[in-house]
Amino acid sequence: MSLEALCQRCALCCDGNLFATVPLRADEVEAVRRHGLVVLERAAGPVMSQPCAGLQAESCTLYPDRPAPCRSYACMLYAALAEGEVGLADALAVVAEARARLIAVASALPGDGPALVRARAAARDGHLSPETHALVVRASEFLERRFRGHTRR
Repeated sequence: MSLEALCQRCALCCDGNLFATVPLRADEVEAVRRHGLVVLERAAGPVMSQPCAGLQAESCTLYPDRPAPCRSYACMLYAALAEGEVGLADALAVVAEARARLIAVASALPGDGPALVRARAAARDGHLSPETHALVVRASEFLERRFRGHTRR
C-alpha cells in the first residue's frame, strides 16, 4: 500500500517536470482517449503529452488503468521505498522538498505550466536571470538524484 500511496501523493513523473511525453502502445491509444487525454502522433509512434490531463491535485485519476509506461516506471525514490531503504514518511518528505524547489523555480518565472519547461524556454530565449538559473540547477539536480529511475519513458 505504501508504494501506491507514494505514487498517488507524488506524481512528479506526470506533471511535466521529469518527462515531456509518455510513449503509448497502439492498443493503449483508444483507452487513453476515452479518458479524455490527448494523444499526439509522432514518427516514433503515439505519445501522451505531459503534464497528464489525468492528474488531479497531484493524484492520478486513471491509476488503475494507466498506460504501460506509467505502470512500469519506477523512480529511484519508489525503488528505495520498495527495498525498505526509506519509509513512507521520509519518501513523502523528499517529495515535499522536490515540490518546494519546483515552486521556487515557478515563482521566479512568468506564465503557467511545468516549472522546468518554462525555465528551459526562458533560458533558450535568454531571459533566465543568474538567480533563477541557480534555482533551476538545484531543482534539476535534486530531481535527478532522487527521482530519475533506470526505466526512462
